[in-house]
Amino acid sequence: MVDATVFPEKIKYPNDVSLLNDVRQWLVKEIKKISKSAGLKIRTYRRKARKIYLQFAKNKRKSKKAIKKAKKQMLQFVRRNIAQLKDLIETTNKQMETKIGDKLKLAEEIFRQQDEMYRSNKNRIKERIVSFYRDYVRPIKRGKSGKPVEFGPKGALSLIGGFLFLDSFGHDNFSEASEDIVREQIKNYEEKFKKKPLFFTGDKLYGTLKNREIMKEEKIRGSFVALGKKAKKETRDKRWFKKDRKSVV
Repeated sequence: MVDATVFPEKIKYPNDVSLLNDVRQWLVKEIKKISKSAGLKIRTYRRKARKIYLQFAKNKRKSKKAIKKAKKQMLQFVRRNIAQLKDLIETTNKQMETKIGDKLKLAEEIFRQQDEMYRSNKNRIKERIVSFYRDYVRPIKRGKSGKPVEFGPKGALSLIGGFLFLDSFGHDNFSEASEDIVREQIKNYEEKFKKKPLFFTGDKLYGTLKNREIMKEEKIRGSFVALGKKAKKETRDKRWFKKDRKSVV
């Protein structure tokens, strides 16, 4: 029996304004650290930015207009701070640490994504980053009631004889019913038990034509719902009722 699930990552629920604020805070911290050691003073507008963010965060009901305004302001602060940090590193001839360099690239990528979404007025983008401190986390759309989107790695699982095996694991939103994943699960079973499984079952998602062809090719019995129009079935009571009504007429 096969299925997939998401292992929830311990991150705060992401929103664009909060994410940009995390980036801004890190940038200001690094600017302050480098400028202090170089004896320079850089105006980062951190107090003003913090005040704007707190005013936004305190509102329980945030209108679309308020969100857009706050996002625009955060984008402006982040743009300025990125430029300041890059200029400061170049001016002081400071050899940038690998960790700072990677974080700065990440900050620029988050800014690019958020700026693109803001300008095009959309909420989706490819490889969207939802956490500055855990940039590998991706939103996984599951369509569950009350939790349509989950954040964390996704795993393809097999239940065999009461034991649960992890066949595939990743932070990308892969399709658990894809041909590659199904073949991998059959291969994993074969490696563990030195034989092919007799049966293969999963929910309706797994009942694709390709997966049915794989089962036929591997000579495995697939427990999938039959394709095509369902045959009309009448109960004995219903047939009797129709016959009885005709006799009355």
